[in-house]
Amino acid sequence: MRPAPLCLMIGLMTCLSVPRQAAAAIPPWLRDLFPSTYRPLPREDTLIVHATILDGAGHRIEDGSLLMRDGRIAAIGPHLTDAKAHVIDARGRWVTPGLIDIHSHDGTYVVPITAIDEETSDVSELSDPNAADSWIETAINPQDPAFARALAHGVTTLQVLPGSSPIFGGRSVVLHPIPATTMQAMKMPDAPWGMKMACGENPRSEDAEKGRGPTSREGEIAFIRAAFAKAGRYRQDWKRYLAGQGTQPDDDARLDTLAAALDGMIAVHMHCYRADEMAVMLDLSRALGFRIAAFHHAVEGYKIAPLLARAHVCAAVWSDWWGYKMEALDGIRENAAFIDAAGGCAMMHSDSPFLGQWLNIEAGKAAAAGRRAGLDLPPEHVIGWLTANPARALGLDRRIGSLEPGKDADAVIWSMQPFSVYAHADMVFVDGAVAFDRTDPHRRPRTDFELGRTPPEAP
Repeated sequence: MRPAPLCLMIGLMTCLSVPRQAAAAIPPWLRDLFPSTYRPLPREDTLIVHATILDGAGHRIEDGSLLMRDGRIAAIGPHLTDAKAHVIDARGRWVTPGLIDIHSHDGTYVVPITAIDEETSDVSELSDPNAADSWIETAINPQDPAFARALAHGVTTLQVLPGSSPIFGGRSVVLHPIPATTMQAMKMPDAPWGMKMACGENPRSEDAEKGRGPTSREGEIAFIRAAFAKAGRYRQDWKRYLAGQGTQPDDDARLDTLAAALDGMIAVHMHCYRADEMAVMLDLSRALGFRIAAFHHAVEGYKIAPLLARAHVCAAVWSDWWGYKMEALDGIRENAAFIDAAGGCAMMHSDSPFLGQWLNIEAGKAAAAGRRAGLDLPPEHVIGWLTANPARALGLDRRIGSLEPGKDADAVIWSMQPFSVYAHADMVFVDGAVAFDRTDPHRRPRTDFELGRTPPEAP
């Protein structure tokens, strides 16, 4: 059994597996109530040869090879050989890391059910503007067809976030979109949690309508300050108790999540549109002591691109969604490209079970707008908007996001340059296993919702 201080220093996931008798030595915010049971699909060592490879780290390798062994990237470069590996000739095709959707609602906004009846959605817990005690993973329906569709279009990892009606939406979860009966079997082992927060119109309008909380932007800020102040006291009470001083505090699930954010164990994913609001939130996060990993939507991110770069905060954006509400009026197609050009961390996200199937096209459109504005955006750079950058924002860049030796073998073989509207994901590998194969009906997952409703050859 590790003593409490060492447990805290080692970090979140190490603490989760300590013996039952040591539970009192663990702050409650470090306990995973729903541990992953994920196991990789059956796999064999695989060597992809003669491909154009975009490695996600800014490099392009012509006539390149990628060796995947025991679920990891073993080697990458030209003219590799391995007598024991299964060889795939990818001549004329392109290889990239698996795509990462950092903002998904798959499994909670289930199509076609929610499209028929909006009340079936589990995206947001609306009983209180502070839903930090909710864990979106407890609402995941693994039978959502959107998971299989995302996989078939190159997505190997996605973060499911709560919605933006509450100010504190609750904890996120990171999943692999593989066939499974339970959420736990999709849950990426040892992936950090995130926390969804929201500013602006959505929580303000929701609270005004329900009469349950802040009804203005200044009220939202005051609410956030009060919540984190309470969480800070709660955190200190637990720290004193774990150091052998005082009595054990009562557990509080809402304060657990906020305390974990103050402890640096949970990064905040912030729903924000306007440049001025993002600037306020950056100041607020510094004052209160939590870290914003990314602003999501960030329609006006281009206006404060240097500020985002200096703060090392990513921006997850669309290519061309704007104008559907007041705070989304001032969007431009060059948003991602201008954030990137300022040295920032630009990412594409879906926020939609439909757009989650076309992240490569979203990046292609955003990059095309940047090129028309005079920026140099080659494919080997743009692929990072879908791989390396979201991996960094999720705290998973040591494991996924680029094709480098030692990292998880998540990769996609594309039929052609991946940002073309004509490109297909021919094969998708998750941890070195073939999770999708466009030429093999037995490796084209379908959910229970689709049985008897769609033809077997449907993608």
